[in-house]
Amino acid sequence: MSAIELLSSVNITEKTDEEILAMARPLWRDLVKASNEGKYGEFARNFSSSMALAMNQVVAGHQFANSELARNLSEEIDAIGVIRRGEHVTVLYRQRSTKKPGEWLGRLVLGYEDGKVRIFSATIF
Repeated sequence: MSAIELLSSVNITEKTDEEILAMARPLWRDLVKASNEGKYGEFARNFSSSMALAMNQVVAGHQFANSELARNLSEEIDAIGVIRRGEHVTVLYRQRSTKKPGEWLGRLVLGYEDGKVRIFSATIF
Protein backbone atom coordinates (compact mmCIF):
# COMPACT_ATOMS: atom_id res chain seq x y z
CA MET A 1 0.00 0.00 0.00
CA SER A 2 1.42 3.41 -0.97
CA ALA A 3 1.70 6.30 1.48
CA ILE A 4 -1.19 8.12 -0.23
CA GLU A 5 -3.41 5.03 -0.09
CA LEU A 6 -2.52 4.56 3.57
CA LEU A 7 -3.21 8.23 4.33
CA SER A 8 -6.57 8.22 2.58
CA SER A 9 -7.61 4.97 4.27
CA VAL A 10 -7.31 6.58 7.72
CA ASN A 11 -10.37 8.53 8.76
CA ILE A 12 -9.38 12.00 9.98
CA THR A 13 -11.61 11.46 13.02
CA GLU A 14 -9.17 8.78 14.21
CA LYS A 15 -6.40 11.37 14.62
CA THR A 16 -5.66 12.87 18.03
CA ASP A 17 -6.67 16.45 18.82
CA GLU A 18 -3.00 17.43 18.68
CA GLU A 19 -2.58 15.89 15.19
CA ILE A 20 -5.74 17.59 13.94
CA LEU A 21 -4.74 20.97 15.37
CA ALA A 22 -1.30 20.63 13.77
CA MET A 23 -2.97 20.10 10.37
CA ALA A 24 -5.57 22.82 10.92
CA ARG A 25 -3.31 25.62 12.20
CA PRO A 26 -1.51 26.38 8.90
CA LEU A 27 -4.76 26.06 6.92
CA TRP A 28 -6.55 28.58 9.19
CA ARG A 29 -3.50 30.87 9.16
CA ASP A 30 -3.51 30.83 5.33
CA LEU A 31 -7.25 31.60 5.25
CA VAL A 32 -6.78 34.57 7.59
CA LYS A 33 -3.87 35.93 5.53
CA ALA A 34 -5.68 35.55 2.19
CA SER A 35 -8.88 37.04 3.62
CA ASN A 36 -7.03 40.07 4.97
CA GLU A 37 -5.35 40.58 1.59
CA GLY A 38 -8.54 39.90 -0.43
CA LYS A 39 -6.83 37.19 -2.47
CA TYR A 40 -9.52 34.72 -3.49
CA GLY A 41 -7.15 32.33 -5.30
CA GLU A 42 -5.06 31.93 -2.17
CA PHE A 43 -8.17 31.81 0.03
CA ALA A 44 -9.63 28.88 -1.93
CA ARG A 45 -6.36 27.01 -2.48
CA ASN A 46 -7.10 24.20 0.01
CA PHE A 47 -10.87 23.94 -0.49
CA SER A 48 -12.48 20.61 -1.25
CA SER A 49 -14.01 20.43 -4.71
CA SER A 50 -17.53 20.80 -3.24
CA MET A 51 -16.49 23.85 -1.20
CA ALA A 52 -14.81 25.44 -4.22
CA LEU A 53 -18.01 25.03 -6.24
CA ALA A 54 -20.16 26.49 -3.46
CA MET A 55 -17.88 29.47 -2.77
CA ASN A 56 -17.32 31.18 -6.08
CA GLN A 57 -15.07 34.14 -6.74
CA VAL A 58 -17.95 36.63 -7.04
CA VAL A 59 -19.34 35.73 -3.61
CA ALA A 60 -15.89 35.84 -2.02
CA GLY A 61 -15.04 39.13 -3.73
CA HIS A 62 -18.23 40.67 -2.38
CA GLN A 63 -17.39 39.39 1.11
CA PHE A 64 -13.84 40.76 0.96
CA ALA A 65 -15.02 44.15 -0.35
CA ASN A 66 -17.90 44.61 2.09
CA SER A 67 -16.80 43.03 5.35
CA GLU A 68 -14.56 45.00 7.68
CA LEU A 69 -14.12 41.83 9.74
CA ALA A 70 -13.07 39.66 6.77
CA ARG A 71 -10.32 42.13 5.85
CA ASN A 72 -9.04 42.74 9.39
CA LEU A 73 -8.64 39.36 11.05
CA SER A 74 -6.02 39.08 13.76
CA GLU A 75 -3.35 36.43 13.39
CA GLU A 76 -3.82 35.78 17.13
CA ILE A 77 -6.15 32.81 17.53
CA ASP A 78 -6.98 30.31 20.23
CA ALA A 79 -8.03 26.76 19.43
CA ILE A 80 -11.13 25.99 21.47
CA GLY A 81 -11.65 22.36 20.53
CA VAL A 82 -12.17 19.61 18.00
CA ILE A 83 -15.48 17.94 17.15
CA ARG A 84 -15.61 14.68 15.19
CA ARG A 85 -18.53 13.64 12.97
CA GLY A 86 -18.67 11.14 10.14
CA GLU A 87 -15.58 11.55 7.97
CA HIS A 88 -14.92 15.16 9.01
CA VAL A 89 -13.60 17.10 11.96
CA THR A 90 -14.56 20.60 12.99
CA VAL A 91 -11.93 22.76 14.61
CA LEU A 92 -13.25 25.71 16.61
CA TYR A 93 -11.20 28.87 17.10
CA ARG A 94 -11.54 32.08 19.08
CA GLN A 95 -10.89 34.70 16.40
CA ARG A 96 -10.23 38.40 16.94
CA SER A 97 -10.13 41.42 14.66
CA THR A 98 -7.44 44.06 14.37
CA LYS A 99 -10.13 46.76 13.96
CA LYS A 100 -13.25 45.62 15.84
CA PRO A 101 -13.42 44.90 19.56
CA GLY A 102 -14.61 41.50 20.69
CA GLU A 103 -14.22 37.87 19.75
CA TRP A 104 -15.73 35.67 17.05
CA LEU A 105 -16.12 31.94 16.66
CA GLY A 106 -14.12 30.49 13.78
CA ARG A 107 -15.15 27.10 12.40
CA LEU A 108 -12.97 24.99 10.11
CA VAL A 109 -14.28 21.65 8.77
CA LEU A 110 -11.57 19.31 7.50
CA GLY A 111 -11.57 15.93 5.80
CA TYR A 112 -9.66 13.95 3.21
CA GLU A 113 -10.20 14.33 -0.52
CA ASP A 114 -7.95 12.48 -2.97
CA GLY A 115 -5.59 11.61 -0.11
CA LYS A 116 -5.09 15.24 0.99
CA VAL A 117 -6.52 17.20 3.89
CA ARG A 118 -8.99 19.69 2.44
CA ILE A 119 -11.28 22.41 3.79
CA PHE A 120 -14.95 21.44 3.54
CA SER A 121 -16.24 24.55 5.30
CA ALA A 122 -14.83 27.68 6.93
CA THR A 123 -16.87 30.34 8.67
CA ILE A 124 -16.62 33.07 11.26
CA PHE A 125 -19.65 33.86 13.46
